[in-house]
Amino acid sequence: MSVTYNNLWKMLIDKGMNKTQLRLKAGISTATLAKMSRGEPVNLSIITKICNTLGCHIGEVVDCIPDERMEILLQRI
Repeated sequence: MSVTYNNLWKMLIDKGMNKTQLRLKAGISTATLAKMSRGEPVNLSIITKICNTLGCHIGEVVDCIPDERMEILLQRI
């Protein structure tokens, strides 16, 4: 299984917010944000900070998908 944060990126667009603004408001590091941009797992405390900042639930930020589906998504980028 792999993680994807596509729902988060879409939410940021809907809220008119960019990744830097999220990073500053949620108090997360640039390294953590870079990991998320690459689809790498991050600590649950980071996801909680993001959810608190955006007023949403974990499932609205991160999703777990089978590895073969992730390969297809990465090929589209």
